[in-house]
Amino acid sequence: MFKIISIGFLLSVLGVSAQNNTGYWQQHVDYKMNVDMNVENFKYTGKQELIYTNNSPDSLYQVFYHLYFNAFQPGSEMDVRSRNIADPDPRVMDRISKLTPEEIGYLKVSSLTQNGTKVKYEVAGTVLEVQLNKPIAPGEKVTFSMDFDGQVPNQIRRSGRNSSENVALSMTQWYPKMAEYDFEGWHADPYIAREFHGVWGNFDVTINIDKKYILGGSGYLQNPQEIGYGYEKPGTKVKQKGKKLSWHFIAPNVHDFTWAADPEYIHDVVQVPDGPVLHFLYKNKKEYLENWKKLQPKSVDLMKYFSTTIGKYPYDQYSIIQGGDGGMEYAMCTLITGERSYGSLVGVTAHEMAHAWFQHILATNEAKHEWMDEGFTSYISTLAMDKVMEQNKTNPMSGMYQGYFQLATSGIEQPQSTHADRYTRNGAYGATAYAKGAVFMAQLGYVIGEENLSKTIKRYYDEWKFKHPTPNDFKRIAEKVSGIQLDWYLTDWTQTTNTVDYGIKDVSEKENKTSVTLERIGLMPMPLDVYVEYTDGTKESFYIPLRMMRKEKENPFPKMKRTLLADWTWTNPSYSLDISKSKSSIKSIEIDITKQMADVNSANNNFSQ
Repeated sequence: MFKIISIGFLLSVLGVSAQNNTGYWQQHVDYKMNVDMNVENFKYTGKQELIYTNNSPDSLYQVFYHLYFNAFQPGSEMDVRSRNIADPDPRVMDRISKLTPEEIGYLKVSSLTQNGTKVKYEVAGTVLEVQLNKPIAPGEKVTFSMDFDGQVPNQIRRSGRNSSENVALSMTQWYPKMAEYDFEGWHADPYIAREFHGVWGNFDVTINIDKKYILGGSGYLQNPQEIGYGYEKPGTKVKQKGKKLSWHFIAPNVHDFTWAADPEYIHDVVQVPDGPVLHFLYKNKKEYLENWKKLQPKSVDLMKYFSTTIGKYPYDQYSIIQGGDGGMEYAMCTLITGERSYGSLVGVTAHEMAHAWFQHILATNEAKHEWMDEGFTSYISTLAMDKVMEQNKTNPMSGMYQGYFQLATSGIEQPQSTHADRYTRNGAYGATAYAKGAVFMAQLGYVIGEENLSKTIKRYYDEWKFKHPTPNDFKRIAEKVSGIQLDWYLTDWTQTTNTVDYGIKDVSEKENKTSVTLERIGLMPMPLDVYVEYTDGTKESFYIPLRMMRKEKENPFPKMKRTLLADWTWTNPSYSLDISKSKSSIKSIEIDITKQMADVNSANNNFSQ
C-alpha cells in the first residue's frame, strides 16, 4: 500500500508539474542605469541595478548577460564569420579585423553582486557567464548590482560612433543585458550580427552627456524642462545647468532600451490623432530636409494604418531617428539612415515602424523565428505602403513572391526553422526571413480567406502582445479563427524547403462534358481554386479542399458561382474534375487567378483556346 500511495503521489506531483510547465510564463526585469558618456574618446562608465524576477518553475543556478559591443573586436565571432561566409555583408566585410584598440567596442564589468554579495563571472566573447552564490528559486526576486565600462566602436553594424552619415552616437545594445530564460531554457547566443531576444521589463535610465548633444530613443523623458531641445512644453523656459545634461528616461514594459545622440539633430514633434507623439530627429543637411519634412505626415498615416490593421499602438511616443547603418527596430523607436530619396525614406520608416508591433510588442525570438519578425513586418508594411503612398497595385505582394521564387529555385534555400546565425549565406537568410516570411502570411490568406487572416492578425495581437509568441501560437490563433487545421501548412512551409507546384495536365471532352486532370508536382500540398471562363463571358470556380484542412474556406468571390468538390488527399499526385459543358464552350481554365498561392511554376496553371 505504501508503494502504491508513493507512486500515485509521485505521478500526481509530476502531473501537476507538467501542467504548470504548459502554462505560459515569462521572466521580468527592472533596470536602473546611470551612465556618463565622454564624447571626446567615446568611452562611458555605468552603474546598473537589475531586479530580476524568476517567474519560471525552475531554480536558476546561473545567469547570463549579453555584452554585444565585444563583437566589434578583431577575432570576435562576428569578425570571423564575416570573413568566412560566402557573401559577407558589405557593411561589415573584414572591417572589424582592422579596428585599432581606440576604435573597437567593448563592455567590461568591474564588479557584480547578487543581493549585495559578490559573484563569480567570466567573459566568453559577447556573453558574461555568472555563477550564482545562491539559486534563484521560482517566484523569487534578486537584485544584481553592476559597475561597467564601455567603449563605442566605429560604426560598422547597427551600433557605433560617427556613422557614414556622420551621426555621432548610435547606442543600440550598448549595456550589459540579461539574457532571456524561457520554457526552452537560456538563450545566451553569441552576437554574430543577426537578431536579438530580450526579457520584458521596465527601464529607468539616466544618460549624462555634453550639453551640446541632442538625444532621442526609447522611453519618456522625465526632465524636459532641464533639457529643452524641443522636449519642453511649448512656451516655457528651460533651465540647463553645467557642461553636461542628465537625460532621464523611463521606458515601461519593453525588452530593450536604445538611444542616439548628435549635436546637429533637428527635432520635430508631431501628434498622431488619438495616438502617440512622434519625434523626428535628423541631421541638418540641406538636400534632405524636404524629404524629412514630407515624411512626417506619412508617418502619422502609417501609425494609424498599423493601429487599425494590427492593434492600437500601446505607448505614448515613437521616435524616428537618423542613425545606424540602414534600418533597425528598437523599443519605441527606430534608427534609420536618412540620406535617401523620399520614397525610400517612407519605405524604410514603414518597415521599421511595423516592427514596433512585430517584435517590440509581439516579441518573438528573432534568432529562432526570424521569419515571423521580418516576414510579418514585410507583409504588413508592404500593404501599408500601397495604402499610404496610394500605389494601388493589383498585387502589392508580387515583389515578395518574386523574391521567394528566386530563393526556391536558387539551390541555396534552407528551412525557415534554421537559426538566424546558421544560414550558409546572407542572401539565403534575407530571402527566407523577409520574402518567404511575407509569403507565409499572404498565402495564408489564400488558404483560410482574407477576412479570416485579418481577424487572425488582430486576435494574435490581442492575445500575445507583451509576450514571446512562437510559430505554433500564431498557427493556433489562425486555426481558432478559421476553424481550419493548419499544422500541415506551418510544417511544410517553415520546416522544409518543399515547394508548391500544381499544373493542368490534360483537358479532354467526353459525352459533351469536359474532364480536367490536375497534377501535384511539388511536394507541398495546397487547396485549389480552379477558375473557368466560358466563351459566352460567364465565369465559375471549382474549389478543391485539402483533406488535412478538415474544413473549407469561404468563397473569395461571392458573386461568382462556386462548386465545392471532394477533398484532394495529399498522397494522390493527380485529381480529376468534370465540367458539365463541352470543351468548345470553354475559353480558359486557370488555377488561382489571385496569384496568392506560391506556385513556383505557374506556366502550367493555364489552359486556353
